[in-house]
Amino acid sequence: MATPLTGSEVAIVGLAGRFPGAQDLEGFWRNVCDGVEAIRSYSTEELLASGAEPELVRHPRFVPAAARLENVEGFDAAFFGYTPREAELMDPQHRLFLECAWEVLESSGHGGQGDPLLVGVFAGQALSTYLLVNLLGNSAVRRSTDPLQLNLGNSGSFLTTRVSYKLDLKGPSFLVESACSTSLVAVHVASQSLLNGECDLALAGGVSINLTQQHGYLPSEGGILSPDGRCRPFDASARGIVFGSGVGAVALRRLEDALADGDPIYAILLGSAVNNDGALRGGYTAPSVEGQAEVISEALANANVAPETISYIETHGTGTALGDPIEVHALNTAFGGQDLPRQSCILGALKANIGHLDAAAGVCGLIKASLALHHRQLPPHPLYEEPNPHIPWEEGPFYVNTDLMDWKAGASPRRAGVSSFGMGGTNAHVILEEAPKRSPSDPSRALQLLPLSAATPTALDALTERLASFLHKHAEIPLADVAYTLQVGRRALEYRRVLVCGSTTDAEEGLTGASSTRRLLSGSTVATGAPVVFLFPGQGAQHPAMGAGLYESEPVFREYVDACARALQPHLGLDLRELLRAPQDSTAQARLEQTRLAQAALFTVEYALARLWMSWGIEPEAMMGHSIGEYVAACLSGVLSLDDALALVAARGSLMQELPPGAMLSVAMDEAGLRPLLGPRLAIAAINAPSLCVVSGPPEDVRSLQEELTRNGTACRVLHTAHAFHSPMVEPILERFAQIVRKVKLETPRLPYVSNLTGQWITPEQARNPQYWVDHLRQCVRFAPGLETLGRKPGRVLLEVGPGRTLSTLARRMPVPSGPWTVVTSMRHPDELIPDAQVLHEALGSLWLAGASVNWKGYHGNARRHRVALPTYPFERQRYWISPDVQAQGVPGGETPAELGQPPATTATTGMPSPDAARHPRPRLRNAFVAPRDEQEHMVARVFEEVLGIEAVGIHDNFFELGGHSLLATAVVGRLRDGSGVSIPLQLLFEGPTVAQVAERLGGLSWRPPNEDPERDALLLMLAELIRLETPSAP
Repeated sequence: MATPLTGSEVAIVGLAGRFPGAQDLEGFWRNVCDGVEAIRSYSTEELLASGAEPELVRHPRFVPAAARLENVEGFDAAFFGYTPREAELMDPQHRLFLECAWEVLESSGHGGQGDPLLVGVFAGQALSTYLLVNLLGNSAVRRSTDPLQLNLGNSGSFLTTRVSYKLDLKGPSFLVESACSTSLVAVHVASQSLLNGECDLALAGGVSINLTQQHGYLPSEGGILSPDGRCRPFDASARGIVFGSGVGAVALRRLEDALADGDPIYAILLGSAVNNDGALRGGYTAPSVEGQAEVISEALANANVAPETISYIETHGTGTALGDPIEVHALNTAFGGQDLPRQSCILGALKANIGHLDAAAGVCGLIKASLALHHRQLPPHPLYEEPNPHIPWEEGPFYVNTDLMDWKAGASPRRAGVSSFGMGGTNAHVILEEAPKRSPSDPSRALQLLPLSAATPTALDALTERLASFLHKHAEIPLADVAYTLQVGRRALEYRRVLVCGSTTDAEEGLTGASSTRRLLSGSTVATGAPVVFLFPGQGAQHPAMGAGLYESEPVFREYVDACARALQPHLGLDLRELLRAPQDSTAQARLEQTRLAQAALFTVEYALARLWMSWGIEPEAMMGHSIGEYVAACLSGVLSLDDALALVAARGSLMQELPPGAMLSVAMDEAGLRPLLGPRLAIAAINAPSLCVVSGPPEDVRSLQEELTRNGTACRVLHTAHAFHSPMVEPILERFAQIVRKVKLETPRLPYVSNLTGQWITPEQARNPQYWVDHLRQCVRFAPGLETLGRKPGRVLLEVGPGRTLSTLARRMPVPSGPWTVVTSMRHPDELIPDAQVLHEALGSLWLAGASVNWKGYHGNARRHRVALPTYPFERQRYWISPDVQAQGVPGGETPAELGQPPATTATTGMPSPDAARHPRPRLRNAFVAPRDEQEHMVARVFEEVLGIEAVGIHDNFFELGGHSLLATAVVGRLRDGSGVSIPLQLLFEGPTVAQVAERLGGLSWRPPNEDPERDALLLMLAELIRLETPSAP
């Protein structure tokens, strides 16, 4: 920026919308740059085929043109947790704005779960023609739908609060309404809320879906509607507007916050203003030069910029004989036109491209201007041929361009103004400036983790394809920023996928399945914050260079390895890092097999790795070690300080190394079958699985047992150890070790872990007793019983925190009563030729797939990363639509919402809740479908189906798991009361929410159809007609 920040700047960090001729921002900007006119004209054949009245179509003044929004019937109801019937009863304006609200937060990089920002929502909508024409025009809806439900689903009062509820946003949330200027006023209000500290991020916008002019319209003589179906702002042939449908939303933040968080910034909102014309105009609906000039002047003053620094104005630009000259006159007045160079500021008008979007017009103009600043291009003005002679062009700097132009830099930053003027006189103007140049991101890891998630498998596939296509087109975006945005800026949904990759090309190939080296891992979970258990392996897992790659790439791991190595050096007489970073050869292996070095090295690597995991938010709910691994658990639990733990581990290893040589044998046999085969000098050192034990003792005794087992066909294997751990051979050192332990302060565990001695949870008394640690050295490691203890709680995720996969293998073989668990390995096996970083990142991805919570900011540490605009969620829209009883043939009455060229819909378009209404498939439930068995259950199931809009409800289906809530429960109880003639308490449904339970409570009551209410029907129809007749057209 040319000047220092004042603290009053607001950054536009996210954009989203649906527009005539474009379903997304990319298509919208392409159309704008190409000068595309999205107002479509229809042939007589198309109109007649769609059901329009022939007399109307052939009327000499009828204009067969409209700026339609495609697929307004579509909505991803399941994604937002709505039942099909709720979706059908909801104004498509609410549905589309809800989708765009989700998209704009994702676009900003702040759509993640647990984002700490306080988010406000400020928006408005046009009149609900869906309510007036479709819902109140359907007799079944009028007869059987609670008016409160109609109000909640269609009134503008609930537009923003619906978003706040569904997206869990806790900042201010309220409707803004000022006719055509609604959405730009919402932007002004949102900006003020940000600057006043009421919220940290503000979502602002508007939506307008006009179902009454889907085929065309009849303009009145001297009215504002264009008689030829074209909108030509500032042109000599301009004769009026064409209404369109659309939705737009922007995400706003205080500029200093956006810069600090690395948000994507499309433009800066330097200042804004809102006023009203008062009585200084020709009539209530007429515009005012004075009012418009004043609001522009005030916005310039609030932005603290000179008019001559503005080189583009996105105007209100209605293309009317009265509106255009007044608007340019007001601009000339505000800019002090006579003093500025001619043709130094371009005028644009989005209405020439997509028509007048009413409550969404202002924000869509803001989106266009923001994209122009972002791309540094000035789009052409379509349909402009000759300047309007009634506009005082010579009095100011303004002109209209007809070609796409590069927006050249001047002495000041590129700046633009955006105007929006509402019928009723409320005017809004904002001043924009180009975004400051982004500082580069910090250097990143060699490998990146890309997490993707969606609500369904098919949506996940679509999202994967979208991201691959995006990366192919945008290789210039740092992959680390892409990964960061996916990690912190998206919510973790049920179906998940991760990819570990090293470059954009690598990522693209991995996402498309074209890579032979990158694995695309997938999974599903409904868990949030899945409990993770750390497993720490014991001696035998060590190998040279274990963790060497992590030492180089992970600062936290390196920090704790360094700390342990320094503390151990006086005990070991060497720097342990020499071994940990040594080449993986026989010399290093021989040194590391020395017990005193092996145990110290294992503790160091496992402790450092655990600390790394914890810095990434993977906090253990519980832990269990194997032999020496329990010391890591005890240290992390607070039983031992780090210095004391290292001293004990060093002493333990040194004492054991003094012992005579011993041997250990792994045997595929359970404890009961193995114990009778053991001689007096042999002992069972470990029970690793129900049928896998380890025997320990003198080498000759172990060799004899091996020969005997081999003759009997029992699988067994000698382990690579120098001593007979957990056997009578260690008894000579027990007292000396006990003396050392007694000098150490032992504390009560703060984190639960499983004891090797008992296979049960460690008790405070055990942990604080020095004799426990002596017995731990001598007695059997009961690892399999410990796994049984862990398996009693469902949903646990086991993470092996140490080298290799020994414990992971044992855990996977363990039958778990609570169901299969997820087991993850952190480090590679010594024979694997996979980089340490890849194994670790795939482990992190696997934990996320299983539902573990990850602290992604902790993962990135102090590195500066940028959020980038990535492809947003691929909603899976289905048609949810209720049509009037009789498709009226008139236009502009608009009782014809069907797609042009398509027959009236016969699925999901009938009224609610007639018994033959088309319904949507039963959702996935935990219970199997069981059909109703008698008339009572059929009756209750039918009511569930009608209220929820679902087909084939089974007797064990839970009303609330099907998508029901308290308001719909009231509807169910009302239907059952009307059908049975018996007053049924609402509590009945809460106490027994399945079909079978409700039917049982109803007993032997018979069903009868609900009574009709002709008087209520007539009142609702009268209300709809009065509102329709009194609704004014927009300017």
